[in-house]
Amino acid sequence: MINKHDFQQAAKSFRAGRLSLPQFTQVVFAQPTAATEALADTLAENRSAPATSTIPTAWPTLPARAMDAHKGDFGRVLLIGGSAGMAGAISLASLAALRCGSGLVKAAVPSEIQATVASFSPCYMTIGCLSENGEFHGASLDSLETAAAWADVVALGPGMERGAAQKWIVPKLYAALRQSLIVDADALNTLADVQANLADHAGPRILTPHAGEFQRLIGASITDRQELERRAIGLAQAANVVIVLKGQHTLVTDGQQIYHNSTGNPGMATAGAGDILTGMITSLVGQGLAPLEAAKLGVYLHGLAGDLAANSVGEASLIATDLLEYLSVAIKKQATELKSHIGF
Repeated sequence: MINKHDFQQAAKSFRAGRLSLPQFTQVVFAQPTAATEALADTLAENRSAPATSTIPTAWPTLPARAMDAHKGDFGRVLLIGGSAGMAGAISLASLAALRCGSGLVKAAVPSEIQATVASFSPCYMTIGCLSENGEFHGASLDSLETAAAWADVVALGPGMERGAAQKWIVPKLYAALRQSLIVDADALNTLADVQANLADHAGPRILTPHAGEFQRLIGASITDRQELERRAIGLAQAANVVIVLKGQHTLVTDGQQIYHNSTGNPGMATAGAGDILTGMITSLVGQGLAPLEAAKLGVYLHGLAGDLAANSVGEASLIATDLLEYLSVAIKKQATELKSHIGF
C-alpha cells in the first residue's frame, strides 16, 4: 500500500481522468517499482493508452538549510546562452535559478550582450565570451569549458542561436561535460541539426523540449501526443537521459519512471516561460536533487507559480516575469502541503 499523500495524489489523477480504474488500483496496491514499470509498459506498448501519471513514493522537495550554511552550499550554477536580440532568455533563466534557491549563478554569454544581461540583476555574475555577429565564436569553447569547471551544474541553450559556431560548441559540451547538463531551446535544435548521438555524454543529461523541438530531435513529424510520449520514453531509456516533454500535463521520464505534471495553465504559453523552467531545474540539480527528481519538482513548482500568477493577473495577461514573482509563493505552498500531508 502507498502512503496517505500518494493515495491523495493518485485519487486526484483518477478523478481527472489521467488514471483508469485498473491503473489507479495498480498504483494503490502494487509495489511502487512494479507499478511504475507496469505503467511504463502500458504507454510503450499501447499507443491508444491514456496519458498516465505515476505517483512518487517520496515527493521531492528542496533540502533543508543548515543554520551555518553559506552560498556555496546551494549550488554553483552556470547558464550558457544568449545572442544579440535574445538577452532576455538567459537573464530570465539566471533569475529563476536564483529565485529557486541557488547560492551562486553565472551567465556565460556573447560579449556583445554581456552588459545587457548584467543589467537585469546585480545578483548573478556574467562572463563575456568571444563572439561574432552577436553569437558565440567557435574559439569561445575554451572559456566555456573553463567556466563549466567552476560549476556544479550547467544549463545550455536559453536565447542561443543556431549558427555555425554553435554547431561546434553545443555537441562538444554535450558530450564532454561531466556535470549534470540541462539542454533547452536552440541547443536542442542544434543537436538535432548535427544529428548528435544523444547517448554519447560524460555526465547526467536533462533535455527539456517542447513538442516541436522533440520532433526535430527524433527526425519525425508527429502530432499525436501519446505517440510523442511513447517516443520520449524510448529515447530517454536508449540515451540514458531525463526528458521533460513540455505541454499540457508535461511528461518527465528517464525511460523507466513516468510522471505527468498536474499544475499549469494556458496562460503559461508565453515567451520566456520555458527559460524560467530551465533555470529552475538547473538550480534544483545544483542544490543536490537527482536529475529526475529535480525535473519533477521543477515542472511542478513552475506550473504552480503559473497557477498562482493566473489567479492574480488572469491567463491572458500572464507574462514570464509573473512566474518569477510567484515562484517563492509556490515553493512555500508546496513545502507547507508536504509538511501537513494535505492533498490537492
